[in-house]
Amino acid sequence: MELEVKTLDGEAAGSIALADEIFGLEPRADILQRVVRWQLAKRQAGTHHAKTRNEGNRTGKKMYRQKGTGGARHGDKNAPQFRGGGKAFGPVVRSHEHDLPKKVRALGLKLALSAKAKGANILVIDEAVANDPKTKALRDRFAKLGLGSALIIDGAVPNDNFRLAARSIAKIDVLPVQGINVYDILRRDTLVLTKAAVAALEERFK
Repeated sequence: MELEVKTLDGEAAGSIALADEIFGLEPRADILQRVVRWQLAKRQAGTHHAKTRNEGNRTGKKMYRQKGTGGARHGDKNAPQFRGGGKAFGPVVRSHEHDLPKKVRALGLKLALSAKAKGANILVIDEAVANDPKTKALRDRFAKLGLGSALIIDGAVPNDNFRLAARSIAKIDVLPVQGINVYDILRRDTLVLTKAAVAALEERFK
């Protein structure tokens, strides 16, 4: 697959060949769904907690005598049916993480890249560099490229000025190539790769 390479100012900067085994696969929604679900479950905090009846601060003394009152028999006031009592089967602190084979994760990333390429929503630029950390100047350059919602993947270490200028722009994310992931690719309209990122991805899946 041959794509035109552009500069941040929208000018032509040659072309690049993308490997079909990474960018030319037929997208599969089931694999993408599995990987996104795995990602979101992994990052879920799991800190939700409700007090059970043995964690309440009410008295544990029996409310009233067992027989002769005409009412139902009860023990302490921490029972779930009473106001202020503990919650029955409430949420507890736990990890929501689950396993997903490495091969499925790798395939999911390839499919996400292929989906962007198939939909013509992938853009390759020569480099992501800014001379100054000026948000307005970078927003104007993005306008020339028609970028409104984009994930920008750079090499191992993104340019600091570019990263600082881009972080204040809504719906623009900048990640190093090590941080590329299926969820962030799919949540933005356009995937922008630098030439360094393309080389690193092809080396990773070699």
